[in-house]
Amino acid sequence: MKTEDNMAQKTAPGGFAPAVQPTASSTIITGSDAIHAGETSVPSQGENLPAYYARPKEYQGTLPVVLVVQEIFGVHEHIRDVCRRLALEGYLAIAPELYFREGDPNDYHDIPTLFKELVSKVPDSQVLSDLDHVANWATRHDGDIRRLAITGFCWGGRISWLFAAHNPQVRAAVAWYGRLDGEKTLKQQKHPIDIAIDLNAPVLGLYGGQDESIPLESIDKMRQALHAANAKAEIVVYPDAGHAFNADYRASYHADSAKDGWQRMLAWFAQYGVAPNA
Repeated sequence: MKTEDNMAQKTAPGGFAPAVQPTASSTIITGSDAIHAGETSVPSQGENLPAYYARPKEYQGTLPVVLVVQEIFGVHEHIRDVCRRLALEGYLAIAPELYFREGDPNDYHDIPTLFKELVSKVPDSQVLSDLDHVANWATRHDGDIRRLAITGFCWGGRISWLFAAHNPQVRAAVAWYGRLDGEKTLKQQKHPIDIAIDLNAPVLGLYGGQDESIPLESIDKMRQALHAANAKAEIVVYPDAGHAFNADYRASYHADSAKDGWQRMLAWFAQYGVAPNA
């Protein structure tokens, strides 16, 4: 029975990015003596990539791995808590700071400026390579690369689709309200609708029917692309939910949809072989 390892054990700081301070009383903070969580760093592309991880304190053998991809606001307390929730389910969950090279989201106090001056400058190719290194790091810390999954939210939802087409080791992906199409740039050359034919892993998309930033027309086009590619994928639309419906620290939180999405995510992982004791 394993109880300790050589991962960093520093307690993660709390808080949220200034651009999106908590506005809801429903904020969930998961704490348990059964998990071990903290900050670490992952060697990637010649630099040390900061990351937050959580895992069960006691386990046998190796752990299934879930890469948790941040919203545009970085790895704040909500994303850390997602990792802790996954650890309680028996996973090694890791959330890397995927634009630490370009800047710190804590330096920004409004979303448009954050997106323009930081998020838009982060190349997809850099992000996907960093996630490859995080997956490899997990294998050196009792993670089982044969049981590798990814999930992400908003910005991270889009990245989850892309990573499922990028890394053939991924067994399952769950994308929460990730953008499916849009303007292309030198740093963001493809969107999920462009890579439907290239998917290596089954993808579950979770979307809100009231999401003005991702219209139902966009979701219909993605479904058509997936059907044409004969891809293993499913998109669930919650008719009463808007964007960021899983973000329990924001007014956008829609508890019923979030809870259902969480259970669907765990079932999706299990269906495709990414589950504890699989």
